[in-house]
Amino acid sequence: MRKLSALKGQVEEWQQLDQQSESLNELLALALDEGDDSLLDTFNEEFETITRTLDDLEFKLVLAGEYDDRNAIIGLHAGAGGVESQDWVRMLMRMYLRWAERRGFEAEVLDLSPGDEGGVKSALLQINGDYAYGYLKAERGVHRLVRLSPFDGDHARHTSFALLEALPEAQEGVDVTIDPDDIKIDVFRAGGHGGQSVQKNSTAVRLTHLPSGIRVSCQNERSQHQNKEIAMRILTARLVERELQRRAEEMAKIKGEHISPEWGNQIRSYVLHPYQMVKDHRTGWETSDSDAVLDGQIDPFIKAYLTSTVGASG
Repeated sequence: MRKLSALKGQVEEWQQLDQQSESLNELLALALDEGDDSLLDTFNEEFETITRTLDDLEFKLVLAGEYDDRNAIIGLHAGAGGVESQDWVRMLMRMYLRWAERRGFEAEVLDLSPGDEGGVKSALLQINGDYAYGYLKAERGVHRLVRLSPFDGDHARHTSFALLEALPEAQEGVDVTIDPDDIKIDVFRAGGHGGQSVQKNSTAVRLTHLPSGIRVSCQNERSQHQNKEIAMRILTARLVERELQRRAEEMAKIKGEHISPEWGNQIRSYVLHPYQMVKDHRTGWETSDSDAVLDGQIDPFIKAYLTSTVGASG
């Protein structure tokens, strides 16, 4: 029913665009017949609106994957480099939260592991919105930052790395069936910086899916029940992603392609010194407005990559 409703909505969007085009064509014919230039501004405004809508609808056709219309869960993980890379994860986390806000999506921090000195070691975010996974799957891979380090007394230039993984929100029993006997549950005390941030009760939860060996832990919430619920949500998404990866690897073998390991797949560089540039290594798309990108304006990168994948598959 959910899929039927989504398809019905898509058809209605195209039908509405068709009606707007017919109305605009009639307006143009009327203006030409009467030699009325006063309608020119109205025509141009309507034409620009229709063109933008058409571009958006055409791009949605790119998002035709099995789970593209789903909500997304993204994981951010600091690479080697200590506090420098952990601060980079913090910056990326803000970037994606701002991106979600700009699109009118809902964002929730599912789990977060703070750095020892600052920044974030790893974070799991849930982004809820139409085609959130379809968009954010374009962001998976290694993100590289080059800047003058604020943590270095000599203000030397540092290079930091962070890994982003994107998972489609999945439903247990619908997308994947999990046997309760296949789940090992461990509970432990949530970590922190000490003091009041350390839980005295064992509220953190770790789930291990025995057949696959996949481990998921959550300690962000105050109750064991909430942490278990979120951990199960993440585990379900990881199992679906594992199946998608298996299919991709099978297809790659047939085509003779090579799939790089996650940490070996550097997709984008963010250079803040000695010049300003953000460049996507897969498409060549770049901009010198790094501040805007880090404030969540990443749609041009996403669209460029997803469009290029359609061309490649053709």
